[in-house]
Amino acid sequence: MSRVDFYVLSAEAPDARLRYACRLAERAVEQGCHVYIQTPDVQRVDDMLWTFSDGSFLPHEIYRGQAAAHERVMVMVGSDIGPASHRSLLINLMDAMPADVNAYERIAEIVDVDPERKRSARERYKVYREQGCTLESHNL
Repeated sequence: MSRVDFYVLSAEAPDARLRYACRLAERAVEQGCHVYIQTPDVQRVDDMLWTFSDGSFLPHEIYRGQAAAHERVMVMVGSDIGPASHRSLLINLMDAMPADVNAYERIAEIVDVDPERKRSARERYKVYREQGCTLESHNL
């Protein structure tokens, strides 16, 4: 069963979810993890990965059904089910459950202050619990 971490943000800053997703991906890559970020706004996340930090670079690609172009690509971004090569961590920015929950070692759900996103996250939390996932919440 997958471990699912819910990161609950308290700040109302613009793009807070995306910025935290980038930082989380950066930390995972530093630990040698292959990360897939599933998002409805692929281009926006791709752009954010280029600009979120002046002092770092995360080799990443947009996933279009193909393998990474280079072994150094530790992060892939897409809106569909992720590649088998990037299953250490799924950062789920969708408002729905990932289709392949047990395919990932870890799943990160980032919840901001938006009331509808909070409601949606609570529903996903219940489903993860019913599926027997190990759950943990982090208030940030």
